[in-house]
Amino acid sequence: MKFFAYLICYLIYPFSFLFPRYSKKWAFGSFRKSFNDNAKYLFIHCQQHYPNIDSAWITMNKEVVSTMQKKGLKVYYTLSPKGIWHALTSKFWFYNSYSSDIMYCLSGRAVCINLWHGVGLKRTEFNIQTGALAARYQEKRLKEIFFHPEVFKRPDWFLSSTPFQTKMFASAFRIPETRCLEFGYPRNEILTTREPDRQAFIDKFESADTRHLLDFIKNGLYTKVFIYMPTWRDSQREIFTQSFDLEKTNAIMKEKNALLLLKPHANTLINNKDFEHYDNIRLIDSKTDIYPILPYSDVLITDYSSILYDYILMPNKNVILYLYDYKDYIHHRDLYYPFDENIVGKMVFNFSELCQSIENNDYQIDDLQKTELVKKFWGETIYQDSCERLVEHVFHLL
Repeated sequence: MKFFAYLICYLIYPFSFLFPRYSKKWAFGSFRKSFNDNAKYLFIHCQQHYPNIDSAWITMNKEVVSTMQKKGLKVYYTLSPKGIWHALTSKFWFYNSYSSDIMYCLSGRAVCINLWHGVGLKRTEFNIQTGALAARYQEKRLKEIFFHPEVFKRPDWFLSSTPFQTKMFASAFRIPETRCLEFGYPRNEILTTREPDRQAFIDKFESADTRHLLDFIKNGLYTKVFIYMPTWRDSQREIFTQSFDLEKTNAIMKEKNALLLLKPHANTLINNKDFEHYDNIRLIDSKTDIYPILPYSDVLITDYSSILYDYILMPNKNVILYLYDYKDYIHHRDLYYPFDENIVGKMVFNFSELCQSIENNDYQIDDLQKTELVKKFWGETIYQDSCERLVEHVFHLL
């Protein structure tokens, strides 16, 4: 079935070059049928401030279609007549990973702008040298090419942040550095905006679940909020907290009058019932957009995840780097830059050290080190106008 679906896609693709594409029709989409990340925030910005642009979100998730249409946003189901027509006739496509975020087979002659989903240290795409993905990017096996055509379609433009990241992204996506736009990330605007503006955005566009969680966090019951967001590992497909003793962690949180939020990767399979009986631990659905929630946390617990670089854009935040598999991960994972030279936070290497760090409040980050890291990954100025800069760039292309 998968083979025939892709075969149909290949048959459709040439016809997508025949349709007229209109410069004031823009299409947006994201991976895993979600409504999130940079494309989400740019899309909402366009819907709010540029009514003369016919912008629409295209998704295979009918629940997203229903929910976001009720919020007044133009959202179409991918396989509906409106969704197909908008994708075929939009000149500009904005997405978080690949053109398949919208629909690869309808992308002929569209100007593809890849907003990506994270700065960081890991080798990505055609920079990957080892591991399972090397078969796709280095060996370019026929099976990989057939089932992942979107990977081999180069974006016309790519969203970056600084020359430090542009060098990596340009080679990873096989494009000139001049095609990388160092505008910062739309999703980070909600982290650095004024509280009234952030609250207005949350009230208007976030789900009821997110709003209820934030009400719970802000009700004054807890003196500190921790959030655990590890990077993706193959071992986490079905096990998320294999490195945690949840009973002990919950006890520590109770003693500290603190709350621990657990945010698994979207690929992780979770049984919510495993977490229901912990009073001071809350599991966040893996598909929830975490960015409206991050400002209301105090300490990030992560590891090699690029969430670190977004988190340190906010003032008065602290970080614990829980590196329980450090030697194995560093040995097997392709990193573009040295890990130890490009991180900030309290490094702990086992669960006992993690508990000690939390109990002793030992996780304050070095301000000078943080400043240097922000400069390296985001530049001298923390952009609060990434959306506007992107829109202006596209206007210059019209």
